[in-house]
Amino acid sequence: MKALKLTIATLVLGIIACSPKANATDLSATTQLKPESKLELAQANLKDAEKYFNSGNAKVIRGDYQGAIADFTKAIEINPNYGNAYLNRGVARGNLKDYQGAIADFTKAIEINPQLAQPYLIRSVARLELKNYQGAIADSTKAIEINPQLVEAYLMRSGARLELKDYQGAIADSTKAIEINPQLAQPYLIRSVARLELKNYQGAIADSTKAIKINPQLVEAYFIRGTAGFLSGDKQGAITDLQKAAELLQKQGNKAQAQKVLELIATIKSL
Repeated sequence: MKALKLTIATLVLGIIACSPKANATDLSATTQLKPESKLELAQANLKDAEKYFNSGNAKVIRGDYQGAIADFTKAIEINPNYGNAYLNRGVARGNLKDYQGAIADFTKAIEINPQLAQPYLIRSVARLELKNYQGAIADSTKAIEINPQLVEAYLMRSGARLELKDYQGAIADSTKAIEINPQLAQPYLIRSVARLELKNYQGAIADSTKAIKINPQLVEAYFIRGTAGFLSGDKQGAITDLQKAAELLQKQGNKAQAQKVLELIATIKSL
């Protein structure tokens, strides 16, 4: 299952004052300033951190992930408690498939503010990519505890449970996601896979049909419906769906997968 795309966090953290150096013998110019001057300097530093943060976000949008990481790192150097900078650096690292680095950043964001659901959710994505399915389940569960209406967390948990062959658990989570937002194709697709594995072919056909109505370009839904149709005795319906899947794969430029589906169709026709 394709992991959900990572997104840019836009939450705003409160101002966190920087701590002075502990070494009293190494007095800097900052420690000798008047209280109001210290406040002005701290505010200026926070503004500088925000500038790097905003610059990093702009670079992410342009696809310059290395540049974004450099900017978020600079923001963190200025303000080590800038939780959103860790969060967004983790996103940029995830886009470069540095999932371990991303997890480290998400973990730091959680340490700074453990009451936010977003870092747990995105960390679950990285853990799913690393096939740490139990870790992904734990993180998505924590995100759900914080925000029970977070549909993406149910999707992530259902995907991880599907990988662990916990099909009933995957069905329960995808059903909850559908209750929260019935206009998403993904939970219907996940539930169709789980029902197919449980040999509930009619249920799999119904769910994949619903996914196709929402997203007519969803290749996997045609493939699942075609497979379920064939296993339930609808040979011609299966061929029609698999041909559509092959056609979409060709349009996407995935010729190797399209060829495999065409070979499957030939096998079905020969039966």
